[in-house]
Amino acid sequence: MNDIYVAGVGMTPFGRLPERSVYDMVGEAVTLALKDAGAEAADIGSAFYATLTNGLFQGQTAIPGPIAMRRLGIEGIPVFSVENACASGSSAFNLAVQALRAGTCDVALAVGAEKMNIADKDRMFAAFDGGWDVSTVDENKKTLLALGEGVEPPPGTVSDRPYSVFMDVYAAIARNHMKRYGTTQHQIAAVAAKNHQHSVHNPLAQFQQAMTIEQVLASPPITYPLTTTMCSPISDGAAAAVLCTAAGLTRLQGAAGRAVRVLASVIQTGTTRSLDEPQKIIAHLAAMKAYEQAGVAPRDVDVAEVHDASAIGEILNAESLMLVPFGEGGPAAERGDFTVGGRIPINPSGGLESKGHPIGATGLGQIHELVTQLRCEAAQRQVQGARIAIQENGGGLYGIEEAVVGVNILARQ
Repeated sequence: MNDIYVAGVGMTPFGRLPERSVYDMVGEAVTLALKDAGAEAADIGSAFYATLTNGLFQGQTAIPGPIAMRRLGIEGIPVFSVENACASGSSAFNLAVQALRAGTCDVALAVGAEKMNIADKDRMFAAFDGGWDVSTVDENKKTLLALGEGVEPPPGTVSDRPYSVFMDVYAAIARNHMKRYGTTQHQIAAVAAKNHQHSVHNPLAQFQQAMTIEQVLASPPITYPLTTTMCSPISDGAAAAVLCTAAGLTRLQGAAGRAVRVLASVIQTGTTRSLDEPQKIIAHLAAMKAYEQAGVAPRDVDVAEVHDASAIGEILNAESLMLVPFGEGGPAAERGDFTVGGRIPINPSGGLESKGHPIGATGLGQIHELVTQLRCEAAQRQVQGARIAIQENGGGLYGIEEAVVGVNILARQ
């Protein structure tokens, strides 16, 4: 990777933040990241701004990145606006890495932000409508919802309240995993309970209340097997990372001794596959590339942050990243393997379910957590001895899986 480093990170609290504007949150995250790196705005050579909803909700349908950066005094440099659905933040991070590797600059900024909580709820949920091929919506629904066939939802386990159709899709994917591997609702609930317990120790998390498996199962249903507390909320927030080359690091004195190495950065789109080809799962393909690029193996990973817009996502992604074999994610979650103090801690931040999911900021929020872990600065949620971390972040849907996935591997110096 030509010695690429994360020199600084910054993140706002995630949550329902009615008093905060998107530019206010961007300013806080970037200011924190610059201070953390010992950098000034003038040090940034390229910037990549990730967002999905700035156009739909704030009316900034074009150039959101240049607008947001100019307001912070970051000007006269290349600034790019990045949209890759829920993987937008990871895509911005990857582009910053590429810019540094190409030698176009020696310090780069990746930032993501969303102001998603708005008064018009129908419009708010409409933000998700473009997360698949909009010319084949009926076909998309038929293909994805068919995944859940063979597992009948018990009476009273489907909500009559309106939710995004993607919740039905996540539920169908969960039922498919249940049918294929014997995964249980109790095991999926174990993921959510663990993440809610982790979030108690994360002051930036949207939810900071511990939950038991029984409380997760008793929360209002969405679509079987998913209950409300197994799913990520609508969130506002921003997160940022300052990246640099070895040459850039020598200029950022505040980062000396605290910078985290980027061992691998991969963006992967899907390939046509059948349900019987788990080895072709998009996140699995991205992970294999990342491990090869980093020169490490799954057994070397000490901590992970993975995309869990619903709790089943953590199980699926733990398997795809080869942290557990395919089909064994559910039992591993139930045993406590993914808990801080367990065999392979996953989502010590609380994950998307508890930390929150402001789409453009999500991937960079995961990076923020892993940098904090590798610096041994995570306090009560610290994974002891963490030296190598992996991050996975998926976005959109195409065929039977995500449209794009980002995987990054980081290491303590």
